[in-house]
Amino acid sequence: MPKNSKVTQREHSSEHVTESVADLLAHQEPVDYKRSVLNVTGETWDKQKEGDDDLDAENRPAWNSKLQYILAQIGYSVGLGNVWRFPYLCQKNGGGAYLVPYLVLLVIIGLPLFFLELAVGQRIRRGSIGVWNYICPRLGGIGYASCLVCFFVGLYYNVIIGWSIFYFFKSFQYPLPWSECPIVRNGSVAVVETECERSSATTYFWYRETLDISNSISESGGLNWKMTLCLLVAWSLVGLAMIKGIQSSGKVMYFSSLFPYVVLVCFLVRGLLLRGAVDGIMHMFTPKLDKMLDPQVWREAATQVFFALGLGFGGVIAFSSYNKQDNNCHFDATLVSFINFFTSVLATLVVFAVLGFKANIMNEKCVVENAEKILGYLNTNVLSHDLIPPHVNFSHLTAKDYNEMYRVIMTVKEGHFKELGLDACLLEDELNKSVQGTGLAFIAFTEAMTHFPASPFWSVMFFLMLINLGLGSMIGTMSGITTPIIDTFKVRKEVFTVGCCIFAFVVGLIFVQRSGNYFVTMFDDYSATLPLTVVVILENIAVAWIYGTKKFMQELTEMLGFRPYQFYYYTWKYVSPICMAVLMTASIIQLGVSPPGYSAWIREEAAEKFLLYPTWAMAILISLIILASLPLPLVFILRQFHLVSDGSNALSVTYKKGRMMKDISNLEDNDETRFILSKVPSETPSPMPTHRSYLGPGSNSPMEMSSAPNGRYGSGYLLASTPESEL
Repeated sequence: MPKNSKVTQREHSSEHVTESVADLLAHQEPVDYKRSVLNVTGETWDKQKEGDDDLDAENRPAWNSKLQYILAQIGYSVGLGNVWRFPYLCQKNGGGAYLVPYLVLLVIIGLPLFFLELAVGQRIRRGSIGVWNYICPRLGGIGYASCLVCFFVGLYYNVIIGWSIFYFFKSFQYPLPWSECPIVRNGSVAVVETECERSSATTYFWYRETLDISNSISESGGLNWKMTLCLLVAWSLVGLAMIKGIQSSGKVMYFSSLFPYVVLVCFLVRGLLLRGAVDGIMHMFTPKLDKMLDPQVWREAATQVFFALGLGFGGVIAFSSYNKQDNNCHFDATLVSFINFFTSVLATLVVFAVLGFKANIMNEKCVVENAEKILGYLNTNVLSHDLIPPHVNFSHLTAKDYNEMYRVIMTVKEGHFKELGLDACLLEDELNKSVQGTGLAFIAFTEAMTHFPASPFWSVMFFLMLINLGLGSMIGTMSGITTPIIDTFKVRKEVFTVGCCIFAFVVGLIFVQRSGNYFVTMFDDYSATLPLTVVVILENIAVAWIYGTKKFMQELTEMLGFRPYQFYYYTWKYVSPICMAVLMTASIIQLGVSPPGYSAWIREEAAEKFLLYPTWAMAILISLIILASLPLPLVFILRQFHLVSDGSNALSVTYKKGRMMKDISNLEDNDETRFILSKVPSETPSPMPTHRSYLGPGSNSPMEMSSAPNGRYGSGYLLASTPESEL
């Protein structure tokens, strides 16, 4: 460095040097700063502390490859909802017509917000708590709210994985245990189990053999030990995948992310060869255009887009925080979003092909049963043989022949037709029977598979796919908890992960009692929807309005090497916040209009019955929503009124050989939403006014100095390496 430089002069003089950070960064010649550290906090150089800072930034885990990262994001975003929620919504909301609002909302809400979360995670390289503390300390509650929602979702999501594990092991037998109703011996007489006879074999196996469900949420019934063991296995799998970190869980993703696609393609090929599969697929793609004008369809499409991509959970931010600074996260966002959509469509094709086959089976069964009734009426002269068309052959009765006979009888016996108790047996009616969630996976799909040749093989494949889909999403959900907590509080990863899994298992025992399925429904319906909507709205506002969309776009330009489309500017600033606010309002209205309730399985009636939640359950439901949202106002109030220190006014700039580390715990009140650090240090605007006086290590600065270089909530962010000549 030239001898007449300001820095050199300062090193040999006790006089105060007035110099801006930008001026300091302008020096082009390299110098060994190993023992010469500029620190605005006035701290003396500490070799051990410097080494710790280096390790904290440099030793952050990273993905082994871009493919591993993409598979992890796909595994997280593609989950059980793609297999059993999207097909149900497609069937319910107009078939092919539902794809139009879904695609529109994916483009104007899903893709921009997904890109936003990827970008802030990659830029700041911290979990959700660190990211939002950094961007806007007063909105730091966003990260804590995300962690709570992840915890609530993980509690019941792993229970579903436990159910899949149970069915997986039960699939290794022929015939499948849910293919026939059990026989009960009453003395010397063998009779079919009444509950099974009045429902179906698959329904009985699900409610009685698997869940051993009680009649209402108020009847606990004690623990179901089979499900408790399966839940323990599920948490053990998740814990083992998490303890090794992203290198290990990333390798798991190679299998857990790709295997479901292999199974879906196999099921699609097999399904298309089944009789009646075309009927199901035609039913799916037949658009009901009037549905597109229904606001409810758009609300449900927006909710599905929102949850399909995992927005607001923190998992997206956590995964992207392990990326390199120059990774093209825009490409990642576009790729993952549309792979997610493609997966949903592929799963829907599979589901409708299989349900089309099942609908044909059930329709044929209906025709046979009603034909026997008609034969009985003919033999007892209740109906005349003249009503039967001459070409009808009862030994080979087709659905078309039965429908023709049905219409003739209905016309002639119009006055007494209801007394005959005949069913129309229309294929369309069977295809319109909406099933979703557990009803689709554990009842409708399992029933269809009993009619497959080599049914145990297909059952093993199906439930192994569900386990993999669930584990991929659970790893992302748990990362949304562990990454921000470990980054913020510097706890030991292995200890925290094991403790978190054990605690979650103990709390999750509520879901494996006999009434546990009702609690799963409660948590699924209410623990995440409203809080996550608020979280994502605040994320959008924090970046687009408080931090500044123009500033954020400039930072993205420096990070990516190209300027993102102006489309993102307008969606982040106007379109997405408005759409999310409308969705939140619609969710609140829906919550008020529809009384919270659940479908209970009544053993004596062998049927489902809708029941309202009792008062104590309503209290739990409301507490879930409040608890998940509580960090948002709480952190805001505490930091707004300075009831807790957030490390504001602490700014340290540290030079090290070959790179620059900048630590902004929090800035002055008017600077707290300052920019995300620029990739090129020389282009970084100074967070301080130009020519602020540096008063030396022994003097008082106009800024209130912090004794901790990282502040309370901040931590050092390592920029991409720059040649020494650029410092």
